[in-house]
Amino acid sequence: MAVSDVIWLVFLVLMLQPMIQKKALEFARLRLLRRIEVKRKSRVITLIHRQVSMALFGIPVMRFIDINDSEEVIRAIHLTAKDTPIDLIVHAPGGLALAALQIAHAIRAHPAKVTVHVPHYAMSGATLLALAADEIIMDDHAVLGPVDPQVGAYPAASVLAAVARKSVNELEDQTLILADLAEKAIAQVKGAVKTLLADYMPEAEAEHIAAMLSTGTWTHDHPLTPEVARLRWACR
Repeated sequence: MAVSDVIWLVFLVLMLQPMIQKKALEFARLRLLRRIEVKRKSRVITLIHRQVSMALFGIPVMRFIDINDSEEVIRAIHLTAKDTPIDLIVHAPGGLALAALQIAHAIRAHPAKVTVHVPHYAMSGATLLALAADEIIMDDHAVLGPVDPQVGAYPAASVLAAVARKSVNELEDQTLILADLAEKAIAQVKGAVKTLLADYMPEAEAEHIAAMLSTGTWTHDHPLTPEVARLRWACR
């Protein structure tokens, strides 16, 4: 074999190695998920978004819950027998409220028990999915997060707080429009959270928790640990 052939063979192996490793890891994960399904007699669905690097440039890219996710997860829920429990494993920093709420309502509508597992974090929109479940199972150091809406680059609650400090005559039309959107966004998210919690607690308690999570009680990236969740609301 010529030296050039050896070089090309080594180059080909190096090119294919990441793909082979990825496929092997996916196969190992699939086997583990099947073992969980057998042990818990459930359907396991995953919604996992983590920071990844682009293969060509090595640039870190953070993925979020989007419409493609809602289509895939809802399809998986619909394909699950009505009497089969669902174990939804969530690892995500959040995403589109529309997509998250679509999944949350599909979870709520499933007749059998739905358990959301949070091994590391389920922030923002991902927290909405957890609120829709019958049970939330978190690692001791896993976190949920507030679901207060963002309007453009700003938290909706902060927009309203800033506007409240000034006279209307001092504000530009664009700022007033932003404030109007912020007010509507908070009301919509608060109402959605209250609806998701309505099956599990009295109306007054659901109203209180919905307000706490959606109106800017904390910064948007504030971690809500299992201890905080137990103190602030019932982790079902």
